[in-house]
Amino acid sequence: MPLTAEVIAQEMEEASRTGDPKADQLVSDLIDNREIDGVNALFRTIGTLKPGMDMSSLPPRLAEFLKEATPDPPGWTEADVKAAEGFFDHHHGEASMLQGTVGLIGTYLSPTGAFTLRSTGRLGGVEGPGRRLSQSSRLFVDMGNKNAMRDGTLKANVTKVRLVHASVRQLHKKSGQWDYGKWGEPVSQKYTVGAACVFSTQILQAMKRLGIDVSREDAHGFMCAWHYVNHYLGSPEKWLLPKDPNEVERLWNQERDKEWKKTDDGVFMTKQAVDFYKKFYPPGVHDAFIAMIRHALSDKYADMAGLPKSVLDAAAKPISAGHDLVSGIGGGLLGGGAKKATGVNPYKEIVGIASKGYNEVQKFALTHDQDDQPQMHQELGDDR
Repeated sequence: MPLTAEVIAQEMEEASRTGDPKADQLVSDLIDNREIDGVNALFRTIGTLKPGMDMSSLPPRLAEFLKEATPDPPGWTEADVKAAEGFFDHHHGEASMLQGTVGLIGTYLSPTGAFTLRSTGRLGGVEGPGRRLSQSSRLFVDMGNKNAMRDGTLKANVTKVRLVHASVRQLHKKSGQWDYGKWGEPVSQKYTVGAACVFSTQILQAMKRLGIDVSREDAHGFMCAWHYVNHYLGSPEKWLLPKDPNEVERLWNQERDKEWKKTDDGVFMTKQAVDFYKKFYPPGVHDAFIAMIRHALSDKYADMAGLPKSVLDAAAKPISAGHDLVSGIGGGLLGGGAKKATGVNPYKEIVGIASKGYNEVQKFALTHDQDDQPQMHQELGDDR
């Protein structure tokens, strides 16, 4: 039975102490035999996963794991695929941008998640924001690519992320320094499902706050897409994200305030992200961009993350004043003269401006050091 609010309330403790046994065993063996770099190189050759595909060139252990990971989620149908494609036909750019901003920052509000990321190799170091975004952008972009759920490309890339998660768990286990009593399992099933909620229902809530109209059918399609991704991240059927957006929202609203807290790690990670975005947006546009993220999260959660406030936060209270400010910024960025307007939502315009600029952020993330594939870790590092 798919995950429901009642089930997760009963099984939260179990989920927090459960990893992904099959992936963990494979990756533990690869780390012990110093084979991670070789398998990471092979990742570039695995562009798709399909039943019956030739995997004879891969190490037998990896080939066997990938074959077992290939089947569709239980009960997956053509209608689910069409529903997911319908959402991305209408909202791919907006959703991808919000997942890479509101979504990533949302994951930093999980104390365990922020601590795990900050203490794990390059993901938590100076290159962290670009590295984290490259890992995530591949997934966000692929989710909306034409035929991604039909030709096995999304399946392949999510399965690589599954192995990245296993490498994080195993390196912490081998370090002997992870406090299992305090943190549970690194990148546990609880965290995996929680992150799926952040990147799905939290994004739908953000879109609503920003004035983006998402139909009931499209909301269902987005949940279908994340049900699919959740499956290939290695979650067992009982913890799969439901396809019903109302059920997921109920689940998330029930659990979010139990899970999200302000921490030094979360604020640190958020500041890294904000500083990273500055490379791609002129000062005024960057202020509007951060104001949009704050509004999408709400002040309550933006303050938890340590997101800075700007003049736009105050100016947007009388909405027409905020719109005038943002229109001027947008006109400068896009090279056109934006007209003044009153009685409109200024953030909706920022979304359009931010989505265009965010294309450059994603391009950098996916081509930085030519590293456009999820990569496992061979060792831990720490920025502290």
